[in-house]
Amino acid sequence: MRVFGLPRVFYRMARHSPPELSPEAKERLRWLSAWEALLKQGLSTEEASRVLEIARATLYRWQSRFKTQGPRGLEDRSRRPKNKRKPTWSFELVQATQKLREAYPRWGKDKLVVLLHRQGFRVSTSMVGRILTYLKARGVLKEPPRYRIKGSRRLKPRPYGVRKPKDHQVRKPGDLVEVDTLDIRPLPGVSLKHFTAQDIVSHWDVIEVHSRATAATATHFLHKLVSRMPFPVKAIQVDGGSEFMAEFEVACSQRDIRLFILPPHSPKLNGQVERAHRTHIEEFYEVYEGEWSQGSLNPALLLWERDYNTIRPHQALNNLTPWEYLKQCHQELAPLSHM
Repeated sequence: MRVFGLPRVFYRMARHSPPELSPEAKERLRWLSAWEALLKQGLSTEEASRVLEIARATLYRWQSRFKTQGPRGLEDRSRRPKNKRKPTWSFELVQATQKLREAYPRWGKDKLVVLLHRQGFRVSTSMVGRILTYLKARGVLKEPPRYRIKGSRRLKPRPYGVRKPKDHQVRKPGDLVEVDTLDIRPLPGVSLKHFTAQDIVSHWDVIEVHSRATAATATHFLHKLVSRMPFPVKAIQVDGGSEFMAEFEVACSQRDIRLFILPPHSPKLNGQVERAHRTHIEEFYEVYEGEWSQGSLNPALLLWERDYNTIRPHQALNNLTPWEYLKQCHQELAPLSHM
C-alpha cells in the first residue's frame, strides 16, 4: 500500500484558523479563481483578462502576492511613498511662522509669506503652508477660538408690515401688487428715484419719478397707484427699504391694504417688478429726449404708462396688453376709462 503525503503548507495552515479577509480581499480572491478557471479552459492570459475586464498586470500582481503571502497578501496596501520628503526649513523659520500666525490667526500662507520676506527669510508660499500644517499636526500652534458673529443688522419691528403668509392666495388682479424703487442717473450730478408698481396677475403698471425715495414720496406714490390701478388693491409687497416705513405703513393701514415685507437680500421674490424696471429703462429712459427733471419726466412717464398698459403686447399675457387681458379674463374689472 502506497501512502501519499499532503503538501507541507497544508499542515501549517491547519494549525491556524482561516484568516478574516476584508470584502476587497475576498473579491480579489474570487477574481483570481475565475482567472485560473478560464486558463484551465484553454484561454490565453490576454483573453481571460479581457473576459474579466481586469488588466493582466493586476491579475499577475495579485497572483504573486497570493503565492508569497497567502490570502492576506490580497489586502489593501499602504500607498505611502517609500522615500518621504524631508523638511528643508530651519528652526528659526518655523518659530517665525508660528509667531506670526499666532499674532494674526486669520491670515493664511499668502499673507504670512510677505511678512516673512520682510524679516529676511527666503521662503515660498507653499513651504509656509507646509509649516502651518506641520505645526497643527504637532498641536503646538495656539490659535484663538472662532466665534460666529452675525453681520446682519437687527431689523426694527414693523407696526403693520409682515412677511407674506403662505396661505395668501393670488388669483385676481389686485390681490398682490409689487412695488420697488430704482436709481436713475442719466447725467453727471443728476439722480432720480423711479417708482414702479406692478400687479402680478394683469401686469398693469403704475410708474412715477421723484427726486428722493423717502416715506413721504412713497406715500404720495401709494395714493397715485391706488387711483390709477383699474381695480381695488388688496395687498402690496415691498422690500425692507426705509421709504416703505413710517408714513407709508400708516397710509396702507388707513386704506386697509395689507403690507408684505420681503426677507433681507431676496429681490428675486419681487421678480416681476424687478423685470419691469428693465423694460422701463430700455423702452423709455434710453430713448427719452426731454429734460431730466421731475417736472418734465412725470408727464412723459404718464404717457408711457398708458402705452405700456394699453398698446404694448406682453409675452407673459400671450401677447395681450394688460387692458386686453382684463377685458377678456376679468370683465368685471376691465378699465373702461382706458378704452
